Amino acid sequence: MRRLLLMRLLVIGGSVFVGRAFAEEGVRRGWEVTVFNRGRTQDDPAGVRSLRGDRTDEADLAALAAAGPYDAVVDVCGYVPTEVARSAAALAQSADAYLFVSTINVYPDYPALPTDESSRRHGGRADAGPGEGDYGWLKDGCEQAVRAAFPGRVVVLQPGMIVGPHDRARRTTAWLRRAARGGRMAVPGTADRALRLIDVRDLAAFGLDLLAGAPRDAVEDYLLPGAPDNGTWGDYLAACVAATGARAELTYVDDSLFVDHDVEPWTEVPLWLPAGREEFVATWDASCAKALAAGLRCRPLATSVHETAAWLFTPGGESEAFEDYRQVGTWTPFLSPDKEAAILAAHDERNR
Repeated sequence: MRRLLLMRLLVIGGSVFVGRAFAEEGVRRGWEVTVFNRGRTQDDPAGVRSLRGDRTDEADLAALAAAGPYDAVVDVCGYVPTEVARSAAALAQSADAYLFVSTINVYPDYPALPTDESSRRHGGRADAGPGEGDYGWLKDGCEQAVRAAFPGRVVVLQPGMIVGPHDRARRTTAWLRRAARGGRMAVPGTADRALRLIDVRDLAAFGLDLLAGAPRDAVEDYLLPGAPDNGTWGDYLAACVAATGARAELTYVDDSLFVDHDVEPWTEVPLWLPAGREEFVATWDASCAKALAAGLRCRPLATSVHETAAWLFTPGGESEAFEDYRQVGTWTPFLSPDKEAAILAAHDERNR
């Protein structure tokens, strides 16, 4: 298999979280990295060539193609099939390969059933416009659009929950901010509960490895929920406490008390789903076997947490992590101190 040591990489996006990780990893490898975005969110990484434009504008896409050629395109911000189809078609003659960052949600039976690359798919359409389907269905359509424009030259990554520095999803960052406050910290479930997360930098490194030596005669799909042995729920929470000065004391509480106090799963308490819910029973049971066999390397979850904390608590980190971003309108606040105190009181009463 031919492996390219120097590549001309185009990242559509490139300034925020996943796109930023791909751009920074490309620069770290000594590649020529171009990022294409509107310049409205935050500064581009150091060492890249910045091109400004909108992927929905035909003239901007034509200028982007003319600025090539590129050995590979990485598309981290495609959500509408018709928009992705236009971008891919515009670049089809000026790029050798196209890596599309999709999602585990293209599989409609997830998270109720165990999932791998052979699982049933949504069947999204490449010609679908905004609002014609839900997130997973549209992402599936985006994948079809890329395959149509780059036949035999496509890599598709389907991550689950992504963590790491520059994360704006208010999951790990919310837990870190709570741990930094100190005191007794109510957490649902038990420490040995499974958890499958993937670090954004491991995702980017794997994707660029595939591009550097990827065959050009096949479509490759890789499900990326994270390695099954890189950390448990308890490891994750303990790392949050350790990374913030060990001022918080973890108190594991039965799920039922969170339910009794009307705590909203996943959002009010990030990454938590009550045990026994059939519709969520396989959340942490998606397969990463194909990617691991292809060379994916996952750092320990505790390492990701500590490195996320190092970014979060430097000047500008918290404002980046918690400012409103993209399509998210209003965020559900993290578990309030009053509600947490009530849960802890109920826990103490139950165990008295």
